[in-house]
Amino acid sequence: MEPNLLTEFILLGFGNLGDQWSLLFFLFSVIYIVTMAGNILIIALVVVDCHLHTPMYFFLGNLSCLETCYSSNILPLMLANFFNGGQRVISVTGCMIQYYFFGFLAASECYLLAAMSYDRYVAICKPLFYTTLMNSKVCFQLVACSWISGSLAINITIYLMHQLKFCGSGEINHFFCDFNPILKLSCSDTQIIKPLTAFLAAVCSLPPFLLTLASYIYIISTIVRIPSISGRQKAFSTCSSHLIVVSIFYSTIMIVYILPLKDLNKVFSFLYTILTPLVNPLIYSLRNKDVNEAVKNVARKPAVPTRS
Repeated sequence: MEPNLLTEFILLGFGNLGDQWSLLFFLFSVIYIVTMAGNILIIALVVVDCHLHTPMYFFLGNLSCLETCYSSNILPLMLANFFNGGQRVISVTGCMIQYYFFGFLAASECYLLAAMSYDRYVAICKPLFYTTLMNSKVCFQLVACSWISGSLAINITIYLMHQLKFCGSGEINHFFCDFNPILKLSCSDTQIIKPLTAFLAAVCSLPPFLLTLASYIYIISTIVRIPSISGRQKAFSTCSSHLIVVSIFYSTIMIVYILPLKDLNKVFSFLYTILTPLVNPLIYSLRNKDVNEAVKNVARKPAVPTRS
C-alpha cells in the first residue's frame, strides 16, 4: 500500500521558542533591516558615484545585489515563522522555490567571490596590465558567468527533486528549505540525485575556492615583497575586506556541506545565510575609504530645487 504523500512540510525553525519568539522576532527584524539598508546603500553608491565606476566596485555592487536577494529569500519567511511558535507550514512547491533561489544565489556567490579575488590578483600582481585585463567587457562576462553558472547547477537539482515523492512526518528540522533536510522526507529512490547533487556542489564550490585560494597566495607573496611599509599597508587594505568576506562564507559553507557536524548545521547555516549578508556591507563601508568618501559626497550634494 502506497504511503500518504505529503503536499506540505513543517519548518521546525529553531524549535520550541516559548516566550522568546518576540525577542527573536525583533532581533531578526533588525538584522533584516540593516542587511537590506546596507546592501541597497552600496548598490546606490556604485551606481551614483562616478569614482566607484571601477571593476572592484562593479563586482561589489553585484555582490550586494546578490546578498539582498539572498536575505529576502530566507529572512521574511523566518520572521513569519516566529508568529507560529517558531514553526510554519509551507507547501512542497513553496519549499522547492525557496531552495531553488537559495541554491542559485549560493552557487552564484561562490563564482562571484572567485571573480572578485581574480580582480584583486590582477590589480596587485599585474598592475600594469590591469586596465587591459579587467576592461568592462571582461568584468561583464565574469559577472554573467557567475549568475549563469549558479542557475545551471540548481536547475538540474530542482528538476530531479521534482521527480521525488515525499512522505512521513513532513517535519524539516531547519529554519529554511535546504537539500539534505528535504531529502530525508523522500520516499522515492535517491541513489541518483544524491551523488549528482554532491558532484554539482563540488563543481560550484571547489574550483572557485581553489581559484580564490591561489589568487590570495599570489597576492600575499607579492605584498610581502613590497619594500615600503606604507606600500604594503595600502596594497593589503585593498583586498583585506574581500578576504574577510571570503573567509566567513567559504569556511561556514564547507563546514555545513563537508564536515559531519549535524548538531551544529543550523548554527553554521545561520552564519553564511544571515550573518554574511549582514557583515558584507558593514565590512566594505567601515573599512573602505572610497565607500566612506562616496557617502560623504552624496551627503554634501545640495537638494535640487523644485520649479514653481
